Amino acid sequence: MLRTTNKQEQYKNELLEAWEETYKKGQLTLWIFLALKESEKFVDDIKQYVESASGNTLTCEEQSLYRTLRKYKELEMVDYNTKPGDGGPERKYYYLTKLGEELLQRFCERNIKLFFQPQIKNLMFKN
Repeated sequence: MLRTTNKQEQYKNELLEAWEETYKKGQLTLWIFLALKESEKFVDDIKQYVESASGNTLTCEEQSLYRTLRKYKELEMVDYNTKPGDGGPERKYYYLTKLGEELLQRFCERNIKLFFQPQIKNLMFKN
C-alpha cells in the first residue's frame, strides 16, 4: 500500500511540474513588464526581481531576457537608457514605454483581474 501511495504522489508531482513548466513559459513577459513598471532595471536586476517576486517559482536565463527585451524593443513596448556600470562597461537600463505601460494595464484588466472575482477566487482556493 505504501509503494502505491508513493507512486501516486510521484505521478501527481510529475503532472504538476509539467503543468507548471508550461504555465511559467507564458508568464515571463508579464513578470518582466511588472519589473519594469516598478522601475527601470538592467538585466541582472530584472532577473532578480522575477525570481524574488515570484517566490522563486520562476527562474529565467539572461539570454531569454535579452531575447525577450530585444523583441519588445523592436515592438516599441520597451526601451533603454545606457548608464555607467559598477566599474565596468555601460549597462542598458530597460523601461516600459507608454505603449508598454498601456498594454500591461490592458492585459491585466482583461486577464488578471478575472482571478479576483469572488466566484473564481472561491473555486481556486476552496478546499
